[in-house]
Amino acid sequence: MGERERQSRSVRLARMQHLLYVHPHGITSGELARLSGVCQRTVQRDLRTLEAEFGIPLTQDKRRYGILAGYKLAPVGFTLFEAAALFLVARLVLHQTDEFNPHMLEAITKIAAVLPPSISSRFPSSIQGLTDKPIREGYAEIFERVALAWSSNRKLRVHYYSYRSGDVKEWVLSPYLVETTGTGYSNYVIGNAEREGKSGIRTFKLSRIAEAELLQDTFADPEGIDLDQWLHSAWGVMWGDEVEVKLRFSAAVTRRVKESTWHSSQVIEDLPDGGCLVTVRVGSTMEITPWIRGWGPDVEVLEPEEFRASFGTWAETLHAMYGVGPEDTVRDQEQ
Repeated sequence: MGERERQSRSVRLARMQHLLYVHPHGITSGELARLSGVCQRTVQRDLRTLEAEFGIPLTQDKRRYGILAGYKLAPVGFTLFEAAALFLVARLVLHQTDEFNPHMLEAITKIAAVLPPSISSRFPSSIQGLTDKPIREGYAEIFERVALAWSSNRKLRVHYYSYRSGDVKEWVLSPYLVETTGTGYSNYVIGNAEREGKSGIRTFKLSRIAEAELLQDTFADPEGIDLDQWLHSAWGVMWGDEVEVKLRFSAAVTRRVKESTWHSSQVIEDLPDGGCLVTVRVGSTMEITPWIRGWGPDVEVLEPEEFRASFGTWAETLHAMYGVGPEDTVRDQEQ
């Protein structure tokens, strides 16, 4: 089965789940086939897949299929303004992920269906932008298993590519939170991870999960752990002992810097030259580094000292790469 076929199957399964959700009194396989555009044999196979592979508790009353009471998603109605706001959220996620996700495509399509034509007519470009994203084999299935495990408090067995070594390691994961961040343009799952008798809360990038198996073992929500508080210091999804970072911005960009709340801990002080001093407390300097570099020469790292030194090394590397030294820069400015 090719990847396009897998994605088509994932979309079909998602639609079938939706049809089962919105028919509380059940729906026949013939109706499912007609609404899904497939034959009844495919419907029967998909129903078995939903139950066996994804653990969705199906019910059958004579010829009608449904989902066990209490497992259904409650229908939600949106006002025009709420739907427009939801579209903006979807657009934001669209720009902050680098993987094609058929479920995001379905969500955007459903949002478009409840908006006036004057607004919904603008959706095709958003949908096209999503379909142009690169397709990674198996990503949709992994997303589905993570979502099911997270929503039903079931454990996952994952095979994960280590960031540092590239080795594939096996973990048993209790997913506490699914998160997305523009820092890495990716989706993440955070939870208690067990391996070789050790356990602890870890962050897994979905695109580095090679395999995910939904287990029958369940887990309880952690007591005394507020993950939102854990992520309070994170620039994206990485946390740890807080580090105070001080940055001096030039007058040329100070107005732009002051327009946004970049981090919940930020403190901005005006400087005599029209610039500003920004202080943040972050759990890791790794994720904030690309953001700082994006300001170019309009920002100077002041503290901590070792972080400042790393930027000095980076600047020297850039000079060597482009063959530009300080004397050349002065000469160019004089001309």
